[in-house]
Amino acid sequence: MTPFHLAFPVKNLEATRTFYEQLLGCKVGRTSERWIDFDFWGHQLSAHLTEAPISEPPANPVDGKQVPIKHFGAILQWDDWNRLSEKLKTHRIEFIIEPYIRFKGEVGEQGTMFFLDPSGNALEFKSFKDPNQIFAT
Repeated sequence: MTPFHLAFPVKNLEATRTFYEQLLGCKVGRTSERWIDFDFWGHQLSAHLTEAPISEPPANPVDGKQVPIKHFGAILQWDDWNRLSEKLKTHRIEFIIEPYIRFKGEVGEQGTMFFLDPSGNALEFKSFKDPNQIFAT
């Protein structure tokens, strides 16, 4: 798979670096006084410092939960998703949507969770027991 690149706004580079490097385990690439590149599960994320307000994204109801419309994340292996979920709980991350299994026993069964980074960017991490179900309808 070809890696993607995503640039996103942040309010504090040091807090961002700590969150993505220490908590999520992303390696740091190139940096400057205004941005940091992260290896986000093989993809390139560029956190760019901004003084402009970063508002909480609006949400849509999905399965009775409020899913942030603007979000990004990664699809992890099942065991990696569970380990990350436990690590986030241990670090008392406040979830927008607590880790849970969606479509249990159905096509597209997946683990999913949503939370915010220190700048209020919404992240979703998910996993499929069967990776062939990622695009299943």
